[in-house]
Amino acid sequence: VQLQASGGGLVQPGGSLRLSCAVSGRTFDRVSMGWFRQAPGKEREFVAARRWSDGNTYYADSVKGRFTFSRDAAKTTVYLQMNSLTPEDTATYYCAADRSGRNYISSYYRREGSYDNWGQGTQVTVSS
Repeated sequence: VQLQASGGGLVQPGGSLRLSCAVSGRTFDRVSMGWFRQAPGKEREFVAARRWSDGNTYYADSVKGRFTFSRDAAKTTVYLQMNSLTPEDTATYYCAADRSGRNYISSYYRREGSYDNWGQGTQVTVSS
């Protein structure tokens, strides 16, 4: 399975971007997906995730109400719609997959180590 993230770029504060993560090799059936980000000089942090079994989505407090996780009907691409962006959202964004096919509590999906497949990252810069 390969993950290809795209959609990053330069945007002004208050603007929007939509990131995409395309999966090749299989669909998202029984695969939970996550988005993480890493700002310069900081550790990678959880942004959003979707549990495969029930479609429940989880968000970091810092993005709740501004970011939305979705996927296409063909189950080959997931998206992260990012609105009301601030300079604090500047980071490299990564999509990741948990291919275990198992269900876990929400805290599981907020941890990097829960994912066994990662995309290459796409840069988001929020600046005027």
